[in-house]
Amino acid sequence: MRKASVCFAAAALVCLALPGLALAAGGSATELVVVADTRVLHSGIMKYFADLYNFNIWLFAVWATVLTAVYGCFLGVIMDLIMSRTGIDLHSRKIVEH
Repeated sequence: MRKASVCFAAAALVCLALPGLALAAGGSATELVVVADTRVLHSGIMKYFADLYNFNIWLFAVWATVLTAVYGCFLGVIMDLIMSRTGIDLHSRKIVEH
Protein backbone atom coordinates (compact mmCIF):
# COMPACT_ATOMS: atom_id res chain seq x y z
CA MET A 1 0.00 0.00 0.00
CA ARG A 2 2.81 2.40 0.87
CA LYS A 3 4.65 1.58 -2.34
CA ALA A 4 1.55 2.39 -4.39
CA SER A 5 1.07 5.75 -2.67
CA VAL A 6 4.73 6.64 -3.24
CA CYS A 7 4.38 5.74 -6.93
CA PHE A 8 1.19 7.81 -7.17
CA ALA A 9 2.87 10.80 -5.50
CA ALA A 10 5.86 10.53 -7.84
CA ALA A 11 3.58 10.35 -10.89
CA ALA A 12 1.64 13.39 -9.68
CA LEU A 13 4.88 15.31 -9.15
CA VAL A 14 6.06 14.47 -12.66
CA CYS A 15 2.70 15.58 -14.11
CA LEU A 16 2.94 18.88 -12.23
CA ALA A 17 6.56 19.51 -13.24
CA LEU A 18 6.18 18.51 -16.89
CA PRO A 19 4.61 21.76 -18.19
CA GLY A 20 7.53 23.72 -16.75
CA LEU A 21 9.92 21.67 -18.84
CA ALA A 22 8.15 22.38 -22.11
CA LEU A 23 10.18 25.18 -23.66
CA ALA A 24 8.35 25.33 -26.98
CA ALA A 25 6.52 28.53 -26.04
CA GLY A 26 9.68 30.51 -25.36
CA GLY A 27 10.23 32.78 -22.38
CA SER A 28 7.56 34.11 -20.09
CA ALA A 29 5.68 37.30 -20.98
CA THR A 30 6.99 40.30 -19.05
CA GLU A 31 5.25 43.22 -20.78
CA LEU A 32 1.68 41.93 -20.69
CA VAL A 33 -1.09 44.56 -20.62
CA VAL A 34 -4.72 43.57 -20.08
CA VAL A 35 -7.34 46.06 -21.26
CA ALA A 36 -11.06 45.99 -21.98
CA ASP A 37 -11.98 46.33 -25.65
CA THR A 38 -14.10 49.48 -25.99
CA ARG A 39 -14.23 49.64 -29.79
CA VAL A 40 -17.74 48.19 -29.96
CA LEU A 41 -19.08 50.06 -26.93
CA HIS A 42 -20.42 53.51 -27.77
CA SER A 43 -22.33 54.61 -24.70
CA GLY A 44 -23.99 53.36 -21.56
CA ILE A 45 -22.97 51.63 -18.39
CA MET A 46 -20.83 49.01 -20.13
CA LYS A 47 -18.72 51.75 -21.74
CA TYR A 48 -18.34 53.45 -18.35
CA PHE A 49 -17.13 50.27 -16.65
CA ALA A 50 -14.83 49.35 -19.55
CA ASP A 51 -13.20 52.79 -19.46
CA LEU A 52 -13.00 52.59 -15.68
CA TYR A 53 -11.25 49.22 -15.93
CA ASN A 54 -8.78 50.62 -18.46
CA PHE A 55 -7.93 53.87 -16.67
CA ASN A 56 -8.62 53.46 -12.93
CA ILE A 57 -8.46 49.84 -11.78
CA TRP A 58 -8.81 50.77 -8.08
CA LEU A 59 -12.12 52.56 -8.57
CA PHE A 60 -13.27 49.64 -10.72
CA ALA A 61 -12.42 47.28 -7.84
CA VAL A 62 -14.39 49.43 -5.38
CA TRP A 63 -17.38 49.47 -7.74
CA ALA A 64 -17.16 45.70 -8.19
CA THR A 65 -17.08 45.14 -4.42
CA VAL A 66 -19.99 47.47 -3.70
CA LEU A 67 -22.13 46.12 -6.54
CA THR A 68 -21.45 42.53 -5.46
CA ALA A 69 -22.63 43.32 -1.92
CA VAL A 70 -25.74 45.14 -3.18
CA TYR A 71 -26.56 42.28 -5.55
CA GLY A 72 -26.14 39.76 -2.72
CA CYS A 73 -28.51 41.72 -0.48
CA PHE A 74 -31.02 42.01 -3.32
CA LEU A 75 -30.93 38.27 -3.97
CA GLY A 76 -31.27 37.56 -0.24
CA VAL A 77 -34.39 39.71 0.05
CA ILE A 78 -35.93 38.20 -3.09
CA MET A 79 -35.24 34.64 -1.89
CA ASP A 80 -36.68 35.46 1.53
CA LEU A 81 -39.88 36.70 -0.15
CA ILE A 82 -40.09 33.61 -2.35
CA MET A 83 -39.54 31.26 0.58
CA SER A 84 -42.12 33.03 2.74
CA ARG A 85 -44.65 32.81 -0.13
CA THR A 86 -44.10 29.05 -0.36
CA GLY A 87 -44.71 28.62 3.37
CA ILE A 88 -41.16 28.36 4.64
CA ASP A 89 -40.83 30.79 7.54
CA LEU A 90 -37.21 31.41 8.47
CA HIS A 91 -37.96 34.17 11.00
CA SER A 92 -39.50 31.90 13.64
CA ARG A 93 -36.89 29.18 13.29
CA LYS A 94 -35.27 28.08 16.54
CA ILE A 95 -31.52 27.76 16.29
CA VAL A 96 -30.18 24.99 18.50
CA GLU A 97 -26.48 25.28 19.27
CA HIS A 98 -24.70 22.18 20.50
